[in-house]
Amino acid sequence: MASLEPDDNEYGTTPRGGSHYQPRPRTAVVILVLFLAAVITFSTVTTSTPTPGAADTTTTVTSGVTTTTVPRSMVRVQVANGTAVSGLARQYTQQLMTLGWNTLPELNAAKVASTIIYYNAGFEWAARDIAASLRVSLGSLIPLGAQTPVAGASGDSVVVILGPELVRG
Repeated sequence: MASLEPDDNEYGTTPRGGSHYQPRPRTAVVILVLFLAAVITFSTVTTSTPTPGAADTTTTVTSGVTTTTVPRSMVRVQVANGTAVSGLARQYTQQLMTLGWNTLPELNAAKVASTIIYYNAGFEWAARDIAASLRVSLGSLIPLGAQTPVAGASGDSVVVILGPELVRG
C-alpha cells in the first residue's frame, strides 16, 4: 500500500480551500442531468388538493387556452315546472341538489311542449351536465341572453323549464 504525502488526499491531489469533495466532471454531468430530469418531471405532474366544496372543479387546457369550470355548488340553477303536474319542479330541484348543484326554490312557468334548459354565458358545460342528469336532449339547450323565461331568472346560471317528457308515471 502506498503511503500518502501529508498534503495529498486519497485521490492523489492536494486539497485547496473550500469543499473537500469535488466531483469529477462526469459525476457532475450525471448529477446535473438527474436534477434537470427531476425538475421537468415535477413541473409536468398535475397535483390535486381537495378543496371543500370544489371537488368537481375542473381545469382544461386546449391549444393554449385554459378553461376553468366552477364547482357545481357555485352554479345557480332554477328549476321551473312547465307542466300541469303538481310538485314536478320540487322533485327535480331536489334531485339536482343531491348532485351538488346550487338549486333555487322551485317555480311554475308557462306550459312547454318539451324541457328547455337555458344557460348564461360561461355555463353551457353546466347545462350539458344537467341535461345528461335529467336525460334530456342536448337540442333543448338555449343560451339565456336577454330572455327571462321565469321571473327573476336573468341572474341565474342555468334555468330548467320542465316539460311533459319528465313526468314519471
